[in-house]
Amino acid sequence: MPANSTASAPASEDRLRATAERLPRPVRFLVVGGLGLITDIGCFTLILQYGVPPLLARVVSLAVATLVTWRLNRALTFDASGRRQNREAARYVTVTAVAQGTSYLVFALLTLTVLAALPQLAIIAGAAAGALLSYNGHRLFAFARTRHKPSPSSTTSSCREIGIR
Repeated sequence: MPANSTASAPASEDRLRATAERLPRPVRFLVVGGLGLITDIGCFTLILQYGVPPLLARVVSLAVATLVTWRLNRALTFDASGRRQNREAARYVTVTAVAQGTSYLVFALLTLTVLAALPQLAIIAGAAAGALLSYNGHRLFAFARTRHKPSPSSTTSSCREIGIR
């Protein structure tokens, strides 16, 4: 692989991030959520074609959409949290479980009652119900910046500098 091809990937990612940052964060979140919703509905509809029951198909499509939105939100919506990816992913999954649980509950209730013939509309209704919860949870918890506590050695040296032992 030529050396300049690896150098162009980060530059194009930086340009994409810079372009995205022209939009307010809530708009970026809605755009990413829209892409996740398209992924969710597309996977759901595809899985239904194989005769899978709607409630089970939604579990799978929701998992795929969650992976897509985590990566896009991490890249385009929220700033780096300062956490390792595995910890950030765990926090993301926690918030998403609550938000998607709400979304799934609305979906299930509507699919089993008034929207049995059009479950994709129930997906949209559920997504709307979980969106506000999801945005605030991710903003305030999953992608929140870490708060580093000063190490004892840095506190001690700072105290010595101002004459405290």
